[in-house]
Amino acid sequence: MTLRAYKNTTPDIESGCYVDESAVIVGNVTLAADASIWPLVAGRGDVNYIQIGKRTNIQDGSVLHVSRGTHANPDGFPLIIGDDVTVGHKCMLHGCKLGNRILVGMGAIVMDGVVVEDDVFIGAGTLVPPNKRLESGYLYVGNPMVKKRPLKESEIAFLSQSAQNYVDLKNEYLEQLPSF
Repeated sequence: MTLRAYKNTTPDIESGCYVDESAVIVGNVTLAADASIWPLVAGRGDVNYIQIGKRTNIQDGSVLHVSRGTHANPDGFPLIIGDDVTVGHKCMLHGCKLGNRILVGMGAIVMDGVVVEDDVFIGAGTLVPPNKRLESGYLYVGNPMVKKRPLKESEIAFLSQSAQNYVDLKNEYLEQLPSF
């Protein structure tokens, strides 16, 4: 794995996390317990910070980034990802805030200023334009995204199960590799 400091700030990785050796994590990035970062993920906390919650997994080829502060938005847009979030392969999350128990489908793009409430599915290939708010308990799809329908109880239950599946998988990987 490649962990790099930026301006004397080094990523903070809690014990029990897995970061694949091909991933690059730079600067002000925090990973909470049992988080996992899979092959070819790039996370760059240089002009703002990235916070990744417990049991959250960021899958292969995803890009995590932030926006710096401006006169119009002095705090910029950090990237904050809650607990039990599954980020599918090749997603781009940029300066947004994701709550807990969310599934971001493969190839989705979530842009600056977006707030995603708890218990949400974002479909594969969905584009979430800047400054949108995705309400809890719904499926969002499309380019640009639209609120498609309420989630079924089984889908809401799957959100936690998906996160647990990746905790189990990262534990299998850690059994074979040195841990943090």
